[in-house]
Amino acid sequence: MVILIGGSSHTGKTYWAHELVKRTHFSCLSLDHLKMGLIRSGYTDLTPEDDERMTGFLWPVVREMVKTAVENQQDMIVEGCYFPWDWRKDFRESYLKSIRMVWLVMTEAYIRSHFQDIVGYANVVETRLDDSGWSVEDLIRGNLACLKACRESGQRFVLIDRQYPGESEILQCLESQEECL
Repeated sequence: MVILIGGSSHTGKTYWAHELVKRTHFSCLSLDHLKMGLIRSGYTDLTPEDDERMTGFLWPVVREMVKTAVENQQDMIVEGCYFPWDWRKDFRESYLKSIRMVWLVMTEAYIRSHFQDIVGYANVVETRLDDSGWSVEDLIRGNLACLKACRESGQRFVLIDRQYPGESEILQCLESQEECL
């Protein structure tokens, strides 16, 4: 089984991947770690600020890693911001049977009422570089765009509205074949 966890920045993708690793003992790939490794090693001239171009750069590699995991019946979690909305087209049906994708999306109301908590949890799993540039409006804009894209492309997502989801909600969404909120 391969689990893909996507969403805008600060939605808890890394946190949930970390929690699922503890529960499932799957291996885990952070797309931010892959991005920084490729940037720091000089394999690309992209920078950490080149988010718009990063998906196209990373996805071909990640896609083939996912295929390899499925072919070898290995379990893996991949989390990050850099999944294309049409990711399914890159896999035959036999692969898709072993892949679960979920997007984490926060509502504007949740962000406005929990902004300090969101910022406070930003380093709960890994230490981020200077994260002070993020504003409430940045998070709202990113999450609204993610929600719109999820709906337009038929992605399964967990809508974080009143409270942050617990493990059971995330697992239920991953196991469901239907849209989950």
